[in-house]
Amino acid sequence: MNPPRVVAVCGSLRNSSYTRLALGHALEAAREAGASTALLDLREYDLPVYDPDTEDTRDAEELMTEIREADAVLLGTPVYHGTFSAALKNALDYCGFDEFEDTTVGLLAVAGGGTYGPTLEHLRASVRAVHGWTLPHEVGIRNASDRFDSEGAFLDSALDERVRKLGRQAVEYAFIDPEPITEHTTTAQ
Repeated sequence: MNPPRVVAVCGSLRNSSYTRLALGHALEAAREAGASTALLDLREYDLPVYDPDTEDTRDAEELMTEIREADAVLLGTPVYHGTFSAALKNALDYCGFDEFEDTTVGLLAVAGGGTYGPTLEHLRASVRAVHGWTLPHEVGIRNASDRFDSEGAFLDSALDERVRKLGRQAVEYAFIDPEPITEHTTTAQ
């Protein structure tokens, strides 16, 4: 079996993004676990606001292809008003079943303050709507500006381990079959 392909979609457009830093740590762990990886930085894609009636999608097809060809996808977002960023929402609006059905998806939310729970719930619901499979392990980072040193390393080893675990699990479960076991697939004894 080929090594899994893990891509991370960064939903932050900030130049000095804590979301991008955290996704970098998760991708590093995924590489160490044997995956090929890529960071899909939404700053590098020209994505008009999604409009199903327009054919001018610019870089959307390229982004969709990257996600579709991945075995696992990490979605990272800053927390904006209790939910995920408009940049990530717009990118996800271009995607659907073709990109996410039966795909393993890891979730990461980065808050400037202390609340990230609703953001993770909203991301999980969005992934479920296109039949993706979210990892039970997800990461929320509170007070992000206090969590990294000047080189981008985590100051808290437990938080670093949580983020790295997300990357490792993306590799471990990249080829999972999310179909539940049914009576038709089991033998009664």
